[in-house]
Amino acid sequence: MFIASQKKKENVSEYILYMWQIEDIIRTFQFDIDKIKTNIISRFQLDDEKKQQLTEWYESLIDMMRMEGVKEKGHLQMVTNTLNELNTLHKTLLMSMKYPEYTASYYKALPFISELRAKENNPEANDMEVSLSFLYGILVLRLKGEKVTEQTTEALAVITKFLARLSALYNDYKADKLDLEIA
Repeated sequence: MFIASQKKKENVSEYILYMWQIEDIIRTFQFDIDKIKTNIISRFQLDDEKKQQLTEWYESLIDMMRMEGVKEKGHLQMVTNTLNELNTLHKTLLMSMKYPEYTASYYKALPFISELRAKENNPEANDMEVSLSFLYGILVLRLKGEKVTEQTTEALAVITKFLARLSALYNDYKADKLDLEIA
């Protein structure tokens, strides 16, 4: 809850990845709040009030995942909405002539995104889904201690830079500091 809130303010891409990780943690502990308290919440150095808030946050996520039918796979609607909002901003920025650095970073990442989309065999996946799924996959590999190829490392660097630029523009967008007028 505390980390998610901070990430959403600072870097929306990291927020989405973090929430996907939280969804997987909940699945790993089979939606059992006691297991989550023991294995996750207890590890935080928090006072009792903050631990209670964190417990309630996990409980609410568990309830939402059950209600939204994402117990086995998929993502919470609130996270999907954020991803869709990010993708909408992405498309808007590409139509604008006012952000050439962003457009350049996207076109540098596009060959990797296209290759990843083809590998996933999901032609309907938008650029954000493909990019963030790739980063999440790398995160999982690293958590398992597995190595990635040089080509994957190159793709990671380019896509990470692209998403960092988009996340910074997203913050400006949320602060009403972007000129999104389409030429």
